[in-house]
Amino acid sequence: MNKFRFYFILSITTLLLFSCSKNSNDFVAVPLRDFNEQFTADNQLIEDYLNSHYIVITNKPGDQTDQDVVIEEIPSGGTQPTIMSYQTNATFPKLFKKEIPLHGITYTMYYLVLREGTGGLPANANNHPTNVDNVLTSYKGTYLTKSTVSNVTTITATPFEEIKFPQKMFSLYDVIRGWAEIFPKFKTGSYEDGPNGTVIYKDFGAGVMFIPSGLAYYSEGNTSIPSYVPLVFSFKLYELQRIDHDGDGILSVNEDLNNDFYMYDFRNTSAYPVTPTNLDDTDGDGIPNFLDTDDDGDGFTTKLEISKGTDPLDKNSHP
Repeated sequence: MNKFRFYFILSITTLLLFSCSKNSNDFVAVPLRDFNEQFTADNQLIEDYLNSHYIVITNKPGDQTDQDVVIEEIPSGGTQPTIMSYQTNATFPKLFKKEIPLHGITYTMYYLVLREGTGGLPANANNHPTNVDNVLTSYKGTYLTKSTVSNVTTITATPFEEIKFPQKMFSLYDVIRGWAEIFPKFKTGSYEDGPNGTVIYKDFGAGVMFIPSGLAYYSEGNTSIPSYVPLVFSFKLYELQRIDHDGDGILSVNEDLNNDFYMYDFRNTSAYPVTPTNLDDTDGDGIPNFLDTDDDGDGFTTKLEISKGTDPLDKNSHP
């Protein structure tokens, strides 16, 4: 799920994606698909899936299976509520949409909240990750494909990866964009020691995200996941870890100036053909504060100004 590898390959394939012909000296150039056209197709597939499938949730507080979710197709004549119908729910589970500007278009991404999470004990309303923090999560991933035979269209969800007992944190700054956009919508829970050195997690946030390929791997297919396919992840957010990305002594969550739990680096012109105004960039140099060692652009590092007791966000305050 490494996003740096994704953007590197995406930059290369934007120019040319070659495939060998029968003559090893000949190559056929395959252009990258149009982002808007691919999103339109992905979004239609996701919405068809949401309108034709239902969920079954396991509610067993304190058990490893708590908030496990199974997604099944509604049989002919079935009366199960569609996943799409949860948009109108007054309580959880509830389906939401998030708009995400990227690649010169605006993606719409659906996510289902099974449980928001309490934020731990005592309940902490702010104990959810930013989009650049680390998270401990269990998850199951599938990809969606559609086929039509004899005028009958079938949507297939193919599993490709599952982690039930996570042993390490994932950096939301390094994974696919879809993950980084949705995890901040959830909070952690609490945990306690279990038998034989195990950990029992309770009241954690749990959900399902439905990711168009442009917010996942796009043209970067591999043996597990084909190129240009939407992904579905069910997940549980067990714990988070705050990070200081630029090593200036300020945790990145505290460099989120507008307190929306999202911070972006808009310097990648492939991802952002038109550079938006960055609300988390004090000196306006294009480097967001969580990556900027001199937040106010006064020539003195943020770390030095903190050590000298001067305001690191005031360019007129010097050590």
